Parts: sequence; C-alpha cells; structure tokens
Amino acid sequence: CNNFCSYCIVPYVRGRERSREPEDIIKEIQHLVNDGVVEVMLLGQNVNSYGKNLKDPISFTELLKRVERIEGLKRIRFMTSHPKDLSDGLIEFMGQSKKLCHHLHLPLQSGSSRILKIMNRHYTKESYLELVEKIRKAVPDIAITTDIIVGFPGETEEDFKETLDVIEKAEYDSAFTFIYSKRTGTPAASMEAQVSEEVVKERFERLLKTVQCTSAKKASLSEGKIADVLVEEKNVQEEGFVTGRTGQNYLVHFKGDESLIGKIVPVKLCESKGFNYYGEIQRNF
Repeated sequence: CNNFCSYCIVPYVRGRERSREPEDIIKEIQHLVNDGVVEVMLLGQNVNSYGKNLKDPISFTELLKRVERIEGLKRIRFMTSHPKDLSDGLIEFMGQSKKLCHHLHLPLQSGSSRILKIMNRHYTKESYLELVEKIRKAVPDIAITTDIIVGFPGETEEDFKETLDVIEKAEYDSAFTFIYSKRTGTPAASMEAQVSEEVVKERFERLLKTVQCTSAKKASLSEGKIADVLVEEKNVQEEGFVTGRTGQNYLVHFKGDESLIGKIVPVKLCESKGFNYYGEIQRNF
C-alpha cells in the first residue's frame, strides 16, 4: 500500500503497491472457470490503484472489462476500494456490467473531515457522501458496506456525531466497526489526546446500534423479492438447509441439498435477519 494512513501499519510491514500482470490474472481466472468456478473475487489492498506501476499501465476498470469477457464466468466481485481513487469510469462500468456484483465495500473510517485529515485519508465527509450519491445513481440496487474506526486520537463528541450522520445518510447495508488500537511505528501511536477507554466503549455501543438500525431498514426493503443466489455450502447449523450469497453479498439460508452447491438459483427472500435472509428456492428455475 502507498497510502500511509496515519493509523495503519500495512505500508511499513508489507511494502509498496505491486500489481500482477493482467495476462497472469486472466490466465488464472480462465483456469478456474475451466474447473467449474462461476464467481471470482479480485482482491487488493487498494484495487483502484491497480496497474499504475506496471511497465504497460492499465486501469482497474480496463482489467474488469477483460475479465468480463471470459466465457463461462458468471460473477465478478472486487475489494477494497479507497474512496479517493474510485473513478467515474469504474462507477459507470459498474452500472453497465452484466457480471459485476452490485456490492461495493467503501471504507469510511470517520465521518469527521477534521479526523479524516489527521488520518491522512485524502477525502472529506462531503466528498465521500457525494461519491456515495454518484454510485447509487449509477447502480440503484447496489449494496454499500464500510469500515469505521471509533476512538481515533483527538476524536471529540462532535467528530463522533459526524460519523453517525454519515451512517444515516449513506444508508450502509452493513459495516465493520473497530475500536482504534495503537500500532507501534505509526504516526497515530504517538499522537496526544488519546481517547479514554470508557468514552470509546460508550461511543462504540452507540455506533453499533446506529449501524444495526440502518442495516435492518435496508435489508427489510428486499423482503419478498427474488434474488439470484450462488449456493456456497451446506448450512452446518440447520439440517436440510444450504447457504448462498446474493450479488449484493447478503447471505441467504434456505432448504436444499448438496447438489445445489456451485449453482446460481432464484430464491425468494422471505425474512431478513441482519445481513442474512431466510429464503425459499423457486423450483421452476
């Protein structure tokens, strides 16, 4: 990673960004598809800066277009995207693609522009929300998830309320929430005004409640709808059930057997349980 967020140790321990040659990626995916794989995930510390350091530079959007052309591949996912590098071209392609899953993980970290600057994130609360609006306009049914840190050094109650405000305005489908912890060797570790443990825990509980409330509202909107679900495994908790994933990355549990694993099937989303659904397979698929 080349970003050097002030709280993060990754650039120090894992080095600078490196991009694989597109031909190698395409070849690997082609082999997987030949073996029966129908969905792939393109994973990177910051996928949107892919290809900039190659001898023959290529954008991440162009890589996705090449992957899309692979016959037999049904679904494409990617993560993680840094808000400062998410291009208009990629957003446009997300709206046009027949294979890209309508799920975007877009880390926020904090809703306070003041804290974001100290974090060295290179965007503001306002620019982040504008980006979310642009994405939802291009891909109306997209599911957006995020990462949020509570208790970053110097975070005030007002800063924290800015974060809660973004959660409500961005309407996240889900969020990974973290309590800030020092990473020796990072700029944030030596910053003054470390937030007390008592305050951090109280804010974290409020954050979880806000995220859970927003997520529940979003999930309820899809109840009763039919979604294409890629069946991944037998449900170990409930006998006679299998578990799969929608294009929006929601988990769905429904009655079925091992013969469905690896197949994409239509499932009615009957009841939402957080980021999970209980569903019913539509047998006429």
